[in-house]
Amino acid sequence: MSSSQVVLVIVLVLLIATNLPRRGRATSYRDADHKGVVVYWRPGCRYCMRLRTQLRFTRLRHSEVNIWKDPDAAAFVRSVADGNETVPTVTVAGEAMVNPSRSRLFEAVREHAPHLMPGAGRSTGT
Repeated sequence: MSSSQVVLVIVLVLLIATNLPRRGRATSYRDADHKGVVVYWRPGCRYCMRLRTQLRFTRLRHSEVNIWKDPDAAAFVRSVADGNETVPTVTVAGEAMVNPSRSRLFEAVREHAPHLMPGAGRSTGT
């Protein structure tokens, strides 16, 4: 196998792995915790891949809903994104954000659901 083929295989594996939910609990629109953090995404979306990858390195508990597998989720995204299926769309305690940065997402969690912040509620030992 040539080095360019190895690189291609690595890139393909990373793309596939990035589209698989990991830390976030895969769910449907109906079953998502709408009082928490819900990430609406679709396969192949590079913005979704970026945000979902960034979230993997945090302890933020969230649900992930694939809008291509859930018509209710796609309808919700259209309702908050001017009729478009713009993803990632994220809700924090019901507050919707279209294509937020990781920092904007964490601002919203601190504002609307501070109990969900990683480490919230933990004893500091002092």
